[in-house]
Amino acid sequence: MAEPAPPGWAFLTAAPTAPASDELALAFARCFGDCDGQRVLGHLRALTLERSLGADASDAALRHLEGQRQLVLAVQSLIARGRAARTAPPLPTF
Repeated sequence: MAEPAPPGWAFLTAAPTAPASDELALAFARCFGDCDGQRVLGHLRALTLERSLGADASDAALRHLEGQRQLVLAVQSLIARGRAARTAPPLPTF
């Protein structure tokens, strides 16, 4: 049996989350599919992916920005997956 994590480190031992369902991916594709959704996604990319911190940035600031980037990339991935599922031909049934 594994020892419990020290206080403040329990988040590292949390169970991994299950992958998002295709229904959730389709919802993301619909949500960000119109002009407003694209504008919001562009703003999120500008705040995170297209931003760099200076050499004097603290370790905490770097980690915070990297977490934000990971979230925006996860949203983009779900959008792409939802769009692909929406355009994929249905599987034949036998």
